[in-house]
Amino acid sequence: MTYPENTPSVDDMLNMPTGDLAQMPVELLAALQGELDHANKQLKAATARFSAALEVRYATRAAEARRACGKDTGTVRLADGDYTVVADLPKRVDWNQEKLAQIARNIADSGEDPAEFIDTKLTVSERKYNALPGAWRDGFEPARTVKVGALKVTLEPAEARK
Repeated sequence: MTYPENTPSVDDMLNMPTGDLAQMPVELLAALQGELDHANKQLKAATARFSAALEVRYATRAAEARRACGKDTGTVRLADGDYTVVADLPKRVDWNQEKLAQIARNIADSGEDPAEFIDTKLTVSERKYNALPGAWRDGFEPARTVKVGALKVTLEPAEARK
């Protein structure tokens, strides 16, 4: 995609007051949005390549250091010249919900309180909430809080609308 000659660079945009930026013609805003999207894709690709290079360079040493500490996951520190390399391999635990629910029932059946061992988070999907009969929905209302996320505005050429 080609952009108008007077499209500000990303550096120009960073030094421009927000009010001035907001007053630019929509064509320049759209061009700048395209430049930012392109720069973002390049940055993501460069970051992925850099992370892969660090992994190639340090993964084996980090695994050996973890093994020496008797752990499969976690953070280890490696020396490389005047730098300390911090290699973190996080632990991600996933629980089978059906099996965990059965375990909770077993605990309750034995006379113990499953809440001492198992955290429970109750949620209602918006689809299911909206499908509830009105009287039921009224009963759910006191337990429901709606928060609004950040506004995201993008510009599209008019011919993209259908």
